[in-house]
Amino acid sequence: MKILLSGCCGHMGKEVARTAAELFTDADIIAGVDAMKDNSCNFPVAASFDEADTSADVIIDFSHHSLTKALLDFAVKNEMPLVLATTGQTDEEREAIMNASKKIPLFFTSNYSMGVALLIEMAKKVAAAMPGAEIEIIEKHHDRKVDAPSGTALSIAKAIQTVRENATIVTGRSGDNTKRTKEEIGICSVRMGNIVGEHEVLIGTPNQTISLKHEAHSRALFAEGAIQAAQFLITQGAGLYTMDDLVSF
Repeated sequence: MKILLSGCCGHMGKEVARTAAELFTDADIIAGVDAMKDNSCNFPVAASFDEADTSADVIIDFSHHSLTKALLDFAVKNEMPLVLATTGQTDEEREAIMNASKKIPLFFTSNYSMGVALLIEMAKKVAAAMPGAEIEIIEKHHDRKVDAPSGTALSIAKAIQTVRENATIVTGRSGDNTKRTKEEIGICSVRMGNIVGEHEVLIGTPNQTISLKHEAHSRALFAEGAIQAAQFLITQGAGLYTMDDLVSF
């Protein structure tokens, strides 16, 4: 599998290149795209998509959401499957993603951890089996993360909503002294130190509590998940795919 790596000079781009070389015998980064290109890559790097290699089997993107339109235009023009691993897209950019997925295979999700995907599936099953239980999500990240709650915590909550028809998502408790109802899914955010990422789902009744927890020990897990997504994507037709398509039980 030949990969064109967008954002190859960034932290996650370098992680993808390292992970591909160390863990995947069938994944080869043949070229990259990065406006801030440096000399640390052992493959050719273009400064823009206008100069990018078009011979790859798939694109993996860990750049910035502001490049979404240029990236989609390039992928569609060259009929290349795209693993989109950036977040923070605007409504307009999300609409462009939907339109592009009608023409090419496109993988887009808020978290490329296989473990998080399994956590979400388990949370849905438990929430459906215990319809009267209260649900809280606690997410922890490093103190440099600017968004709260995390996109992953919101994805977990929205997934639970699919089995809790009347559930609403509530973030934080500041200034709210009222009792939380069983129809609410609460999310609490912690920002501290160098925590890579932790997500815990608490589902409880007065008599018992089930705790489902995922801890990320290294950002390499996101690189690994993106490469696994690419392996899956090159066998698919046009459409929008997520981790749900990789994990089901």
